[in-house]
Amino acid sequence: MTALDVIVTNGRVIDPESGLDGIRHVGIRGGEIVAVSESPLVGEVTVDASGLTVAPGFIDLHSHTQSIAGDRIQAFDGVTTALELESGIMPIGTWYDSQASSGRAINYGASVAWTFARVAELNPELGDPDGTLTYFQRAFGHPEWSTHVADQPQVDAILARIEQGLREGGIGVGINNGYAPGAGVQEMAEVCSLAARYGVPTFTHISYMANVDPDSSFQGYLRLIAYAATTGAHMHICHLNSTSLRDIERCATAIREAQAAGLKITTEAYPYGAGSTLIGAAMFLDPDFRKRTGSDWSDIVVNATGEAIASEERLRELQAEDPGNLVVWHYIHPETNEAHQKMLDMSNLYPGAAIASDAMPWAMPDGSFVDEDVWPIPDEAVAHPRSAGTYARFISQYVNRLGKITLMEAIEKCSLIPAQILEESTPQMKRKGRLQVGKDADLIVFDANEVEDKATFQHPTIPSTGMRHVIVNGVRLISNGELDTNALPGKPVRRQVK
Repeated sequence: MTALDVIVTNGRVIDPESGLDGIRHVGIRGGEIVAVSESPLVGEVTVDASGLTVAPGFIDLHSHTQSIAGDRIQAFDGVTTALELESGIMPIGTWYDSQASSGRAINYGASVAWTFARVAELNPELGDPDGTLTYFQRAFGHPEWSTHVADQPQVDAILARIEQGLREGGIGVGINNGYAPGAGVQEMAEVCSLAARYGVPTFTHISYMANVDPDSSFQGYLRLIAYAATTGAHMHICHLNSTSLRDIERCATAIREAQAAGLKITTEAYPYGAGSTLIGAAMFLDPDFRKRTGSDWSDIVVNATGEAIASEERLRELQAEDPGNLVVWHYIHPETNEAHQKMLDMSNLYPGAAIASDAMPWAMPDGSFVDEDVWPIPDEAVAHPRSAGTYARFISQYVNRLGKITLMEAIEKCSLIPAQILEESTPQMKRKGRLQVGKDADLIVFDANEVEDKATFQHPTIPSTGMRHVIVNGVRLISNGELDTNALPGKPVRRQVK
């Protein structure tokens, strides 16, 4: 065999699909894995993985931090593909062109944003979507898109915008129903039917979040199950942990029974008891918020200042000042409450569920986002620590500390399962999430005993530890724990443009 571009030698190679778990040598040429061998290989560059684990790069189905800086901190968490699927983007074609122009450190892609289409049609004064989070933030000062039922001409226009995005290569439909609970079920059913017709998943934030009826999380899940049953759509549930709140057992049982009945439903979770959202989100507008969620106002913390909300009056003041302001919501407290930890376990260990970060964009104190090519992320930037530490936290907690799953099972939830969720509609994903000959050379080499999240709510910009080497499309992005800031090897994950 002629010399390879890169060889990864003497590592413990784990491939969840084939079940391989043994010492192997991996050969890479032209961005593809061309050898997984028990015998030594010859290459131009050698990566010594002795004593380390070699695995397929992690695939994040739920990353809002779509920027070079966000890519880099996620790479230290083992992520080689980060996709914006829950909220989505609009316009899709323009966004993909923009990412290709600026370059990306890891692979990227997006679904088509139903909420953006809804804002454009129900609040036309905001103009057409421009593919930015800022557009969505501004929409929170104009509530019609969130609270109003669309008439049929508006529904038709929303569907037309979504369909255009699918024709431009969007890899599904992002349905942020929890941010627009006023949308009618007829509209939602038509959106799901459109997704089914195109053979793409929907990525859904359920319509309600509460432990009790009416408008409970359980009711939201039953709606989602009904959409799957009546339209045939693949319904992917975003962040099972946070949208179930403290009613996870009932919600998980309903999902499990729907799956057993043959409905195409998949899900994801992340290993934190706190979510991150906008202060003007619908759940915070409910005057019975504390009774319905089990949380207190002080469980809501403003990202930029660290202020814990002292009262409902203070919350209303902040919502009036800037409804698009980012906050963290500690909906359970697993660090101090054993029962809450069990709730978190139910979602993170749900059979067949992917791990997905819900990584948030990095914001500066003035409200601007860290979108430029920088490293490290400025110390004063804020985001939920899941933006930096989700995957390392999952492995360090569930494999190393709690011993609830094996390393093979953890890698499967972080790489293979997310690839399988997408591969029917986006065949390109059949090449990811596996460490096999003929697959994409997206690899991570890490110390399974040392991998650990370091980001905290007070200091969220600290990268995870343990990732020694990260290879994206055959290019070494991280070598011996050091980031190559000149490397931008990320490629688009995109359906065929029609």
